[in-house]
Amino acid sequence: MPLPDFLVIGAPKTGTTALHAALAGHPGLHLSAVKEPKFFLTGGAPPPDRGGPGDAQTYREHVWRRAEYEALFADAPPGALCGESTPFYLYDRAAQRRIHDLIPEARLIAVLRDPVERAHSNWTHLWSAGLEPIDDVVLACREEDRRIDAGWAAFWHYVRLGRYGEQLEHLYGLFPREQVLVFRYRELLERPAPTLDRICSFLGVDPGVLTEVPRENVTVHPGRTTRHRVLSWMLRTGVAAGTVLPGDLATRVTTPLERALQRNGPARRPLTWEQREALIPLFEADVKLLEKVTGEDFGDWLEPKAASGGRVGARPDGQRQARNGRPHSR
Repeated sequence: MPLPDFLVIGAPKTGTTALHAALAGHPGLHLSAVKEPKFFLTGGAPPPDRGGPGDAQTYREHVWRRAEYEALFADAPPGALCGESTPFYLYDRAAQRRIHDLIPEARLIAVLRDPVERAHSNWTHLWSAGLEPIDDVVLACREEDRRIDAGWAAFWHYVRLGRYGEQLEHLYGLFPREQVLVFRYRELLERPAPTLDRICSFLGVDPGVLTEVPRENVTVHPGRTTRHRVLSWMLRTGVAAGTVLPGDLATRVTTPLERALQRNGPARRPLTWEQREALIPLFEADVKLLEKVTGEDFGDWLEPKAASGGRVGARPDGQRQARNGRPHSR
């Protein structure tokens, strides 16, 4: 039975779902129908049945049996390269080692996003879904160590998922650099065709075939309303009950609540400068490690952000912080 030739290994909230869909359109590639099988997260054992809100139901989705994992690639066309996309592989050091042990020649693709923006998008995803009980991303990040100690799943690790320097340093200790492709999330957004060509060339299939990345679903951002609070409580109660409900009964109970939470919700609100300023120090040392590991400059991740149509996370005094700690004009 076949095993994957390549893996999209991370990071979460960096467009890996859209990238998976885009690569599936190449005739020389076969992407698993299950986008995130999570096989290498479990080591051949069933995942746990506890964790944070909704974790037990998510664990049920793991493809942890090897025969079931191999079956994902069984109908690949002759000569096509097989791949799957589980964005937690980059974060999980044990998963990295399992990949190396089973498919040491695999090519690995990592998409990196500004870690503050990634954390905010991650938090918004869970807040919008009614699973995150804390209504402020900074306060939620402060709960991370406690949540990890309580066994909450990796998707709740808003800060640690964005420490790419540590993750890549470990990965490069296992795989030669020529087997690893690293690029920025914004390249996928702003220059999809050349970025897809770069990926195809890295994988050894014809470039010039893929030109677009499907539009990602935009997470809505429900406000701190009584309606959101009540629906979220009902949903968290439902997913907690799901740990003992048979089959897909829990999903049938919670899906209508999820739809109600998402209905007519406003678009995701950008970070304020105060929030960004509070979160940057959590990543500063790792950004410097990332620069050392990759030889590339990621200093813009330690500064305020600007975006078309408005300034995101901008300093209220109209200045940005230089890397030497002294402000200068924009």
